Amino acid sequence: MAVDPVCGMYVSEDSAIYSDRDGVRYYFCSQGCKDKFDKPDEESGALKTKLFIAWPFSLAVIFIDYLLVFPFKNFVLLILALPVQFYVGLDFYRGAYEAIKDKMGNMDLLITLGTLTAFFFSLTVTVDPHIFPVSYTYYDASVFIITLILTGSYIESLTKKKANSSATTLLSLLPDKVHVLKNGETVDMPIESMVPGDIIQVRPGENIPADGIVVDGSSEVDESMVTGEGEPVLKNKDSAVISGTVNLNGLITISVKETGNNSTVNKIYSMIQMASMGRAKIQKISDIFSSYFVPIVLVAAGSSAIFWYFYLRSLGNPLYSIIAVLVFVSVVVIACPCAIGLAAPITLLISSNASSRDGILIKNSSSMDRLSKIDTVIFDKTGTITDNTLKVTKFSIHGDEHLAVSLLYSIESLSNHPVAVAICSYLKDRNPEKIEIKEFREIPGTGVSGIYNSTGLEAKRSEGHISLFLDGKEMASLEIDHSMRKGIEEDVKNLIRNHIKVMIVTGDTEENTSGIAGKLGITEYYCSMKPDMKADIVKKEQEAGRYVMFVGDGINDTVAMKTADVGVAMASGSDIASATGDIILLNNDLKNILRSIYIGKYTIKKIKQNIGWAIGYNSALIPVAAGVLVPLLGLGIYYVLPIFAALAMGLSSTTVVLNSLRLRTRLSRNIDQAVL
Repeated sequence: MAVDPVCGMYVSEDSAIYSDRDGVRYYFCSQGCKDKFDKPDEESGALKTKLFIAWPFSLAVIFIDYLLVFPFKNFVLLILALPVQFYVGLDFYRGAYEAIKDKMGNMDLLITLGTLTAFFFSLTVTVDPHIFPVSYTYYDASVFIITLILTGSYIESLTKKKANSSATTLLSLLPDKVHVLKNGETVDMPIESMVPGDIIQVRPGENIPADGIVVDGSSEVDESMVTGEGEPVLKNKDSAVISGTVNLNGLITISVKETGNNSTVNKIYSMIQMASMGRAKIQKISDIFSSYFVPIVLVAAGSSAIFWYFYLRSLGNPLYSIIAVLVFVSVVVIACPCAIGLAAPITLLISSNASSRDGILIKNSSSMDRLSKIDTVIFDKTGTITDNTLKVTKFSIHGDEHLAVSLLYSIESLSNHPVAVAICSYLKDRNPEKIEIKEFREIPGTGVSGIYNSTGLEAKRSEGHISLFLDGKEMASLEIDHSMRKGIEEDVKNLIRNHIKVMIVTGDTEENTSGIAGKLGITEYYCSMKPDMKADIVKKEQEAGRYVMFVGDGINDTVAMKTADVGVAMASGSDIASATGDIILLNNDLKNILRSIYIGKYTIKKIKQNIGWAIGYNSALIPVAAGVLVPLLGLGIYYVLPIFAALAMGLSSTTVVLNSLRLRTRLSRNIDQAVL
């Protein structure tokens, strides 16, 4: 059996509804799911259009039905209900048809049964009031159920659209044109025309367009897109370079090895999309409920109608056929889950609003269930556990302080190297004098040099250490590193204290990682990890039965974040990482990791309570609709049954809202003492 990548339902691989993408075939439970997969933007736009129609018409139906009395009222309600029932609700009918074909029950089938039964019964009463001895209609229940549940589908589509856009943004790292060497000349050509074996030039400041090998030149390259580390990497002849990384300060000539779908950028793009679609999906509670509830409702409605048909007929009651229809309609309509459609969205909305006040932005509300089960947290290092910018940690001066500060500031300000930026930022507070430096040169992997007053000036860089020399004499030295985020030690202790497994998976070296892991009491860490390798570590933990949260800040973390059950992005990180994350830490406070898990647990608990209340109210009236009170109240109960239905709908919805509001109070009171 295959799994529908959109809704997570199991689908037979004999299904004729499928799509092929990047050599992989995906099967779908319905044409609607296939359309969402193939054309997410069009699907989202279509849902938006339908909601613009659904809400005004639905509100008009409810207003007229409950507040106004005038001739031909039912005909007006019929006209208002038609667009919602047969245009807005069309996707539910398609889903129901596919469910019937696959001999399965789902939410679409339950909605279709309830709304169409309610509509056609109401239509019959409207067109010929003499067929049934009643004057009431169910137009309000029919259109409101469709509109409410479709609203939830639209919110979900927006979340998926934002997630997919993060993968597409990756492709913008590649330039539109490449400088190809042909017959001794440089020719600018579209990147699509580049093929393996081409010899190309990459100038300072440009993004490298393909994976390849340096054949001439030397430069430092910013590979943070792949490794997450801000320290540039020196590239000389025979060094491998990666597409999407940035050439900082030298002209290099590259022999192209991989292009198009085989390049690193495109592979990361594909991995993000595959991870998003392939993530283990938990069936929606509503669909699980529906798979059992649909047959129960049909059996209850059918058996009750048959019983009253034959029983009343045996008594000679002339209304036996009419009452049988009323019983069937009453059971199906009352069972249709209006409040279930409200149970999760209202709780998620309140939870998201409450958490945002503490700097926790929950972008993907569908991740809440997985969030509630997290037992493993994997941190990236640079930019996550540590600050994402380099900082001066030690500064020593040998001789004239003002001259040393001014010379160092002046020569480093001529470079855009991350180390130079960090030095200049640090020295600004010391009021340096801007001194003219002549014959400035930046030597990849070594540092910068120039001439001051006819004397040689050098700032040499080596493994986080910088020394300033004037005429061969050292004038100043600095140490540069990433500092750990404030309070991280206590944050990690709290996670471990709450039985959460904590790991570090980073692109940095063993030397830089082991010390930080030791300070934090983290015994399991992995170094020199590329994006796909980080995702493999996540999968390994998931295969061991664990629910994994990955916390990162860079493009190199996006595949792991998508593969994880919950991806958390630091707000200080890259735009692509933020777009990919299910949760964004707006204030970069890692204390909010434990808080977010706490929020997930109590939000899901509240959703389950709400669904329980909703099902309880609906289920309690099914026996009433089936006729259990007829011996006490007589057949006249079917004249007042709509009042019971309206009361059940109102009470269940009110209970759901009030119960959800209690979540806001709990989170506000207990968030700072979050204990799982």
